[in-house]
Amino acid sequence: MSTVTTPPGRVSGAPSAPARRRFDWRLRFAALSLIWGFSFLLIKVGTGAYAPFQVTLGRLLFGTAVLAAAMAVRRERLPRGVRIWGHLTVAAFLLNALPFSLFAYAELTIPSTLAGICNATSPLWGMALSLIALSEDRPTRLRVAGLGLGFLGVLTVLGAWQGFHGLDVTGTALALLGSLSYPIGWIYVRRTLAGTGDSHLSMTGAQLLLASVQLAVVTPLFTTLPTRVSVGPLLAIAALGALGTGLAVLLQYGLVAEVGPTTAQMVTYFIPVIATAAGVALLGETLTWSTPVGALIVLTGAALTQLRPKPRRTSRP
Repeated sequence: MSTVTTPPGRVSGAPSAPARRRFDWRLRFAALSLIWGFSFLLIKVGTGAYAPFQVTLGRLLFGTAVLAAAMAVRRERLPRGVRIWGHLTVAAFLLNALPFSLFAYAELTIPSTLAGICNATSPLWGMALSLIALSEDRPTRLRVAGLGLGFLGVLTVLGAWQGFHGLDVTGTALALLGSLSYPIGWIYVRRTLAGTGDSHLSMTGAQLLLASVQLAVVTPLFTTLPTRVSVGPLLAIAALGALGTGLAVLLQYGLVAEVGPTTAQMVTYFIPVIATAAGVALLGETLTWSTPVGALIVLTGAALTQLRPKPRRTSRP
């Protein structure tokens, strides 16, 4: 549930796909969109019976198990070096432990549909932050316009013209902070872990492992063991971790390697649509006209922020 970005390290075993697999990436793209879109519904179901930290811990444990199995099959090993593990600890907090927990707490009081739309603001935050933190990422009029349009869409979703009536401010703020955490984490990763030589699978496996350790320390301090085991919410947490975190990461990196980050990141624009449809159809959540209209404005603005100027052609003498 994050902006698709080319991660650090090398792509392990990522040659150009043969012609017979050219259509296969579309199926994986659709699967990734569905998995991440339904993640917000699964969070809502999980928090119906378990504390948000418990939902996040379970999600991370199941996700780590999937990546550990993938690493064993591919005979990958964890990265080495104190420096790398130190930076991965920060990345695990910013990209996993913090946003996963924030979204879980947010969905205690806001609908899963709103959480999914808040997640779609991640490219907008990323654009704003990259202009400050990444000197190579220069603004253009179109991208700045997209940024302004996107945040206008956020105000539309939240009903700013009616004084945010009926809006749970705390839950919405937590979801927006979770969305903000992703680009902060990716900028940190780009600055500290680019070109390590370790594979994406190895780096992400270590990252999820560290995030699991972080939540394993925090969760007992703020929660108590549930008095009974609710099977349905537990299965939702297992699906959230195994599919929405573990399998989704494998699909994401496969898409980036095969069709490139520009095409792969388009999955971001399908997530809120699927999250909204799932919340309305399966959880009975209601929508006002401003929610889909605002979401469309947010996605349009986010798409504009991702546009890069074409390189200028230099004439030969």
